[in-house]
Amino acid sequence: MKPIFVLNGPNLNLLGLRQPEIYGQETLADVVAGLSGLAVELGLAVECMQSNHEGQLVDWIQSARGAAAGIIINPGAYSHTSVAILDALNVFEGVVLEVHISNIHKREAFRHHSFVSGRAEGVIAGFGTEGYLLALRRMASLLKR
Repeated sequence: MKPIFVLNGPNLNLLGLRQPEIYGQETLADVVAGLSGLAVELGLAVECMQSNHEGQLVDWIQSARGAAAGIIINPGAYSHTSVAILDALNVFEGVVLEVHISNIHKREAFRHHSFVSGRAEGVIAGFGTEGYLLALRRMASLLKR
């Protein structure tokens, strides 16, 4: 089976350090370790990537065409600004799930809209880093259909 790409946007490399009262104590390495372990349990493979650069995320989404079964994406602040990421996701043939560590609808008004949500089969927000694991479980069930 093709891998699941797990893409993380800007500032997610600072998990555990950046606003732990909002984003928690877990690091991105902790998230990747949890996803890797769960992927083995589910019989899946994950490729986890993080970039602070919009163009890099677009490049990875484009490279997922034909190479990945699905994309789990936490676009970070690009959720609210990036038509380029939405356009790239719109050409991807597989399943797309969007993850947000915090509940974006409980935060500043500018965070309430996500361009990515228009393409995603589902959005998980407000469950902390556990949202990534929930997304991977959902991805597994969607891919079995």
